[in-house]
Amino acid sequence: MSSILLVTSSPRGDESLSSKVAADLARALAAKGGATVVHRDLGAAPIPHLDTVTTAAIRKPAEARNAQEAAAADHSDKLVAELLAADTVVIATGLINFGVYSTLKSWIDNVARAGLTFRYTENGPEGLATGKKVYVVLASGGVYSEGAAMGMNHAVPYLRTVLGFMGMTDLEVLHVEGLALGPEAAAKAVAAAQARTEALSLAA
Repeated sequence: MSSILLVTSSPRGDESLSSKVAADLARALAAKGGATVVHRDLGAAPIPHLDTVTTAAIRKPAEARNAQEAAAADHSDKLVAELLAADTVVIATGLINFGVYSTLKSWIDNVARAGLTFRYTENGPEGLATGKKVYVVLASGGVYSEGAAMGMNHAVPYLRTVLGFMGMTDLEVLHVEGLALGPEAAAKAVAAAQARTEALSLAA
């Protein structure tokens, strides 16, 4: 049975539209393909940022780690295993200060592992987390998918780069934007996201 990894990162809980739209998309994709959904809620259970213990642990062979390093590496290994086991990945974030939530960045820092999700070869880096369809749901108060503010959206270029580096190059972005431009604009954005969710699930 195929597996969908849903990664939400907003700290806003049930008020988060990025999380809601992403969850709706994951459910729709699962219903169509009979897949299971594994939900990694980084807002409710943030992953600690990399520290001296974790960075040391992931650079050592298992037999060279002390107990504290072994625990840190084990947590990172589990996150990597979740990612590698997934056929489809749905990632949700708000656009905060023109980038992604720090919780999502921490997840990426833990799953971007040399020898596991990428490797260096004589021909350059090679992604190992291949064969996955990735959907990114990006919520924002303004409009950043086009127009004058497009260059201020650093979230999408960053995610395309880092996920592509790990081998995930088939990426689709679903914008939920203009949410701070008044109730009418917000309602229109949500309706458009719902329609896009339905279209994406039918096309999958």
